Amino acid sequence: MSRRAAIANAESETGLVMALGQDGEGIVREGKTAFVARALPGETIRFRRVRRHRQYDEARLEQIVSPSASRVSPRCAHFEVCGGCALQHLDGAAQLGHKQQQLAESLERLARLSPQRWLEPIASGAWNYRRRARLGVKYVVRKGRVLVGFRERATNLVANLERCEVLAAPIGELIAPLAALIQQLSIRERLPQIEVAVAENTSALVLRVLQAPSEQDCALLRAFEAQHGIRFFLQSGGPDTVRVLDGQAPSLLYSLPGSDLELEFGPTDFIQINAGANRALVGAAAELLQLNAQSSVLDLYCGLGNFSLALARRARCIVGIEADAALIARAQANALRNGIGNAQFFQGDLSASDLSGAAWLQQPYTHVLLDPPRAGARETLAQIARLAPQRVLYVSCHPGTLARDLGILVHEHGFALLAAGVVDMFPHTAHVESLALLRPGGGHGG
Repeated sequence: MSRRAAIANAESETGLVMALGQDGEGIVREGKTAFVARALPGETIRFRRVRRHRQYDEARLEQIVSPSASRVSPRCAHFEVCGGCALQHLDGAAQLGHKQQQLAESLERLARLSPQRWLEPIASGAWNYRRRARLGVKYVVRKGRVLVGFRERATNLVANLERCEVLAAPIGELIAPLAALIQQLSIRERLPQIEVAVAENTSALVLRVLQAPSEQDCALLRAFEAQHGIRFFLQSGGPDTVRVLDGQAPSLLYSLPGSDLELEFGPTDFIQINAGANRALVGAAAELLQLNAQSSVLDLYCGLGNFSLALARRARCIVGIEADAALIARAQANALRNGIGNAQFFQGDLSASDLSGAAWLQQPYTHVLLDPPRAGARETLAQIARLAPQRVLYVSCHPGTLARDLGILVHEHGFALLAAGVVDMFPHTAHVESLALLRPGGGHGG
């Protein structure tokens, strides 16, 4: 039997939603577990099973018999179709509560841990917050029109959007104008993607082009730039092929006012999605680490210096490690740009199985901060333990790998989990960003 098969002629059922799943669907556990998009805990619903898996079924919501008190009307007209958001129908406080519950359950289930204290959730504005995004583009021949947007919920089709309520200004309002622009291009069938980067001084749109635009295409793109105050880049292959449409590439900038910093980034560089949440997170990191003029900090997965340069304002010295050579160069340039002389940055493969010989590990550190990708930081944990820092702050974008790594630090290396909390980096989605504070010794922290 197929592990995933459509269910024909399923009957409508009534059930109570017990919880939310990791992707934001309501979970009904009466009979075989069913995951129902847009259903909320505590609601009695009517639903119909539409796709079968071995352990659960996917189901379609047909009627809300008794709604949750936390249910709200989605702000976006495209919420029912677009897969960019999963939780616009749940009020903000309940969204944060769900994310903290997801973190707590991951820590308990996967690592047998609970923190000595829970941190207040870090949150910022819930709308027009998203300054980095990847939008699909599709010319639909039978309709004779171009679609620009996120993918539809549970499909690979590009959603038919007019605007976006979570994309940062001005891009959220430019969805329909972008579709109309691309409709006029000779390469409309050879342009599958737009990468968005919204800076404080301008916005960059990187067009993935499988064919070079014509001179007429370029003229249309220039006119759009002038009208809307944005800049186009063209990408014909890998990241090294990204080129500004015309002239000199603009500097893309964002600020961290609490640290008196202005950082430059490229149109395809990794930066934290939510500017307001990032500012609050950087400030919280500095406070939780309790740095002073004698502190020496190791920042693993440092990127372009988002945390490093802010912490350098409070510490004696900072060493940042990142695998991407381009980001290391960006971090070094940002240190120079901001007059910071006590930060050093080195390229290093933090996924290597043996890091013990790395030159940057041959000196003592009083504090460690790490902000790894979804895969976590398993390879670095033994070396962090060997350094025996006063405090370790782990910033995570995946509760499962965070729980795994914290379990290793606590149960195998004797650290204590002092505090943990969530960061609402992606409002209205099920994505859980979090942070955890540890110190050597002190038992299992819970």
